[in-house]
Amino acid sequence: METIKSYINSAWGVFKSMGINDIIDILILSYLFYHIMRLIRETRALQLAKGILLLVGSYIIAVVLNLQTIKFLLKICFQWGFLAIIILFQPELRRMLERVGRSKIADLASFKAGDTEVESDKIRAAIRAVCDASVKLASTKTGALIIFERKTKLGEQIATGTRLDCVPSAAVLGNIFVPNTPLHDGAVIIRNGKILAAGCFLPKPEKEELINKQLGSRHRAAIGMSENSDAIVIVVSEETGTISVAENGELTRGYVEDTLKRLLYNRLLPDKNADSTKENSLAGRVISKWKK
Repeated sequence: METIKSYINSAWGVFKSMGINDIIDILILSYLFYHIMRLIRETRALQLAKGILLLVGSYIIAVVLNLQTIKFLLKICFQWGFLAIIILFQPELRRMLERVGRSKIADLASFKAGDTEVESDKIRAAIRAVCDASVKLASTKTGALIIFERKTKLGEQIATGTRLDCVPSAAVLGNIFVPNTPLHDGAVIIRNGKILAAGCFLPKPEKEELINKQLGSRHRAAIGMSENSDAIVIVVSEETGTISVAENGELTRGYVEDTLKRLLYNRLLPDKNADSTKENSLAGRVISKWKK
């Protein structure tokens, strides 16, 4: 009991000595901690965070009860734990840093070169072509996987496919996804309004076991790609002809031409479309993430 009282008195002493700078420090750390928890949500890193909290709690109990052996073992774990976290969770840490790099603060500091109006016109034309192609492919139940690259560059995926560097159109996309052709199984990647590559292979989802078994390989690949980047991924199901969109690890379904076009305009040309919340409500069915 004396040990507990001493800890309480120490905590009260720290609280009484706090100043404005300390309060600001705590608020900033709380804000950062909140966003870190949001970033690692639904990832393996969330289980890691729970495990770390459990070890910290065990260490506090060991200190209070004066359990020397457990204290010694936990100190060793903490000494090498940070290095182990970096090694084991390198993909999650990389994604976290990529998302931080895609923040609006980073946008303010970035230098944007080139004619933005010309680029916007190309993106608009690409959106119209993709929407037109998606509807035609859906009507014939032809499977398709189309990716709009955004801030995260997809060089690794582009390297696995065939470089095309052509202007997108319904005819070109329709020919690419004709069954039994060399490029129909992979994904088409569009950068700055141009088809950069086709037949590209995509990463698997992080937690594939949680995805509904009704979803095929294209939908799983779309979710995996959206988890690893900020890309917008359009999927056409070859079984049902349903048009789906994957973004930030979440899959929404039931799009038609108008709702798909509105979503793409809002995501790819946000300055021209201030309302970015209505398009999901117009989709036939919206699923936050397909699970068992």
